[in-house]
Amino acid sequence: MKIYTKHSKQNLPITKKEAWDFLSDPKNLATITPDYMGFNILSGADRPMFAGQIIQYIVTPILGIKTKWVTEITHVKEGEYFVDEQRFGPYALWHHKHFIKEIDGGVEMEDIIDYKVPMGWLGQLVHPFIVKPKLDEIFEYRTKKLNELFGNFK
Repeated sequence: MKIYTKHSKQNLPITKKEAWDFLSDPKNLATITPDYMGFNILSGADRPMFAGQIIQYIVTPILGIKTKWVTEITHVKEGEYFVDEQRFGPYALWHHKHFIKEIDGGVEMEDIIDYKVPMGWLGQLVHPFIVKPKLDEIFEYRTKKLNELFGNFK
């Protein structure tokens, strides 16, 4: 069983509270997800984030195929980090840690995703050609969008 890791960091010239308020609101996920993915929250985003929260989405990650994705917010430390885990969806495993740290002139956001692709050796075979590039593209879009919304870090 191969588990992959996606690690991303981005600095923004905003306060820790501004970063937390934006990133911990599930409704903002659509803003930082590429439009072609057809990201749509079905349920669970009607309250401030809490451990045990279940959020259901529809996404269209590849070839126009709509996929239901159900995640659970498993850990929350207000203003510092939260963890979401896939309960049902396109991955065999999805564990996503979001950290926010105050730095000079703003915040550092760090994401660590541990994931496993489905379909055994076939999934591992297509990972470098489909899954990894798609995740990289989504995070590049997110970086660009957050810079547009909040400005570039100096």
